Amino acid sequence: MRNAAFLAFALALILLQANMNRLLAPIGLHGWTPSMVLPLVVFLGVHEPSMARGAVLAFVIGHALDLFASAPIGLFTFVYVALWWLARVVGVRLAAQTVPTQMAFAFGFSLVQSLVILVLLAVFGADPQRPVELSYIVLPHSTATALFAPLVFRVAERLHQAAAAAAPRTQEVAR
Repeated sequence: MRNAAFLAFALALILLQANMNRLLAPIGLHGWTPSMVLPLVVFLGVHEPSMARGAVLAFVIGHALDLFASAPIGLFTFVYVALWWLARVVGVRLAAQTVPTQMAFAFGFSLVQSLVILVLLAVFGADPQRPVELSYIVLPHSTATALFAPLVFRVAERLHQAAAAAAPRTQEVAR
């Protein structure tokens, strides 16, 4: 149930992100579209106790973003699993409890995400000029991601707590 809740939340965030792009681009805010699922992947890296479950969730979220964003298949899949692993290694569990630290981590991870995507596009992309064009939106994208990160962290924390509260009841029913 917890996995389904996180995946449904990720799908809703992907759809919200796509619609925000449609709203912001025509009014001249191209590049200010946040990565809504990036804070969720960071949250999973910090709070998910199971390595296998966290990696699979990051993989599925990245693959869904590949499909919905019409990105090269495997680009966001690879990047999100790598960022999940990085969040796991950094272990920012205690530091990601306040809004300013959540925003700082989201900004930092968004910069890393953008850098990895630009490098992968430069190495494997068909258009060598594309990464240069995209480099101009890295800072606005990271700033917008940081602004929305506390909201994503708050909802993900509630999902995590609801799943933890439901786990003992599920075990009692199984007995």
